[in-house]
Amino acid sequence: MAADIEGYRSDLTRTYVFGSPTPRQREIWNLEKRTQAAAFGAVRIGASCESVDEAARGVIEAAGLGPGYAVPGLPHRTGHGIGLDIHEDTYIVKGNKTPLEAGMFFSNEPMICIYGEFGVRLEDHIYITETGPRWFTPLRHSIDDPFGYET
Repeated sequence: MAADIEGYRSDLTRTYVFGSPTPRQREIWNLEKRTQAAAFGAVRIGASCESVDEAARGVIEAAGLGPGYAVPGLPHRTGHGIGLDIHEDTYIVKGNKTPLEAGMFFSNEPMICIYGEFGVRLEDHIYITETGPRWFTPLRHSIDDPFGYET
């Protein structure tokens, strides 16, 4: 989903289950949440973009998926910059040694793909202030209450 407002683009992805989630869907949805949290936890001024990707990938690999860009697991980057284009620098990906700095704005979307079964992507956005990272979009609450209406 994307919106264009005064030349600036948005980008947002959500994964929902129609009906009741299976135990496996619940497990992977919760793994996605932990992966997103690990990426956010790695964001600090001066850290490299690739260190955020490594933090996300570490959670997925510890759960037995991957390694690296192999599936089942995380087959692409953890995030990307957002601004005048939907996908732009700086990319949160292996090999990007760009240091994070105040004013950067990027997605946190470490999707998990299990080919032939399903995938989960929760894309939220982070901006970096002088005092550290802040969420720009509200986080999903649970697979059963993705909008937080019941909390």
